[in-house]
Amino acid sequence: MSFSAADVSVANVRNILQRERRFSTSKEPTENERSSEIHRQFRGYHEGHKPHAGLDPSRASTGVVWCSERAYEHGYMDDPSAWANLGQGAPEADDDIEGSFQRPKTIQIDENGREYGPTAGIKPLREAVAKLYNEHHRQHHWSKYTWENVCIVPGGRAGLIRIAAVLGNAYLGFFIPDYTAYNEMLSLFRNFTSLPIPLSRADKYHIHPDKVAEEVARGTSVILTSNPRNPTGMVITNPELAKIQDICRDRATLIMDEFYGGYNYTSDCDGKVVSAADNINDVDSDDVLIIDGLTKRFRLPGWRVAWILGPKEFIKAIGSCGSYLDGGTNVPFQQAAVAMLDPPLVRKEMAALQTHFLAKRNYVLKRLTDMGFTMSYEPNSTFYIWLDLRCLPEAINDGLNFFEKCLQEKTIVVPGIFFDLNPSRRRDLFDSPCHHYVRISYGPRMEVLVKGMDAIERIVKQNGGCKKMDVTDGN
Repeated sequence: MSFSAADVSVANVRNILQRERRFSTSKEPTENERSSEIHRQFRGYHEGHKPHAGLDPSRASTGVVWCSERAYEHGYMDDPSAWANLGQGAPEADDDIEGSFQRPKTIQIDENGREYGPTAGIKPLREAVAKLYNEHHRQHHWSKYTWENVCIVPGGRAGLIRIAAVLGNAYLGFFIPDYTAYNEMLSLFRNFTSLPIPLSRADKYHIHPDKVAEEVARGTSVILTSNPRNPTGMVITNPELAKIQDICRDRATLIMDEFYGGYNYTSDCDGKVVSAADNINDVDSDDVLIIDGLTKRFRLPGWRVAWILGPKEFIKAIGSCGSYLDGGTNVPFQQAAVAMLDPPLVRKEMAALQTHFLAKRNYVLKRLTDMGFTMSYEPNSTFYIWLDLRCLPEAINDGLNFFEKCLQEKTIVVPGIFFDLNPSRRRDLFDSPCHHYVRISYGPRMEVLVKGMDAIERIVKQNGGCKKMDVTDGN
């Protein structure tokens, strides 16, 4: 934003502040917040006297955890089956998806599985990951991944923490809205400066190559993003993804969180996965780190098996730091994962996954549009819908109040503010561009989605319905 001195007047500044993201150093909540019980509860969370020396409990939870704690207070843990949990970022883990392979029911543990494993992962699994990416993404490239380009890590968060631990003095940019844990994780480290980069609601929070070029030009040397994107449900595809990688080549390290790569609906459910691995020239010189795993696209979140691909020097450092961060990944589960990564099996699995979850996406979108919600775009990846609530009456058209209404109907969603900058310390919550959104997950089984959509429909009807909304309104 720029303006000349002649433009600066009280009225103009007020207009600018009404359009832009507003922050405040005042500890007093605004009238909007004071009139909303759920906002007062959110503001007061973890504030006040600390009962234990040295403990800062505000560092202990993310937005999704906060939502779960509120659900527990409403009885969720007493009978989870009576609820529709559309907040948890996990896919259904059942074996009844047509065309999907059966998940292991038992795991063999040999003598090696009883010992400490290498903190970079066992070699057979590292080889299997390299083979998968070479066959699916690098068949026409001279440079191929080897096992030395792969590190196995105990889950995505652990992988991101390892990457953060080995970064040098740098400006690290990450786009918002995005994965709720990025801000919390990055704030733990002092070896780099993290810079949240706001995206515009007017263009569906899209990451344009020009935006990346602007960040690189101002000195950002590490860029972190999810692709496909959480929570907006969109994926950056080629040739645009290749252009972004060209901009970063030899200028910035690109960290690509590709955990939702299998949930790709842009290629007619043929099993293809969008990955930055397609556009890398030299696997050992292109500073691109790719993180993925069994959690989302193999529907095994409880296994905590993930991987990072990148240049050998990066991978060596990331593997080594596991000795003091997490100790490495469970060895028997690594051994069991090797057979799952056979390239033809994975392609078939991804096709089954895409067909199944596309049908669920279409069901949820139809239910929401039938209720009167306006969709400014159709999500083409992940299992999330970034739902705009501005069509609802004022009392429930923000994420926190809508979330509270959903709890009363035994349904869980995630308020949009958790995907923005940490709002509990500085922002007038109602000024967040994400505040009038919730993230709805269609990861659960279909019967859970039906239950959740029925609950949301009851809320809409009880509060007077949705009004028509101009989807071109970017404010």
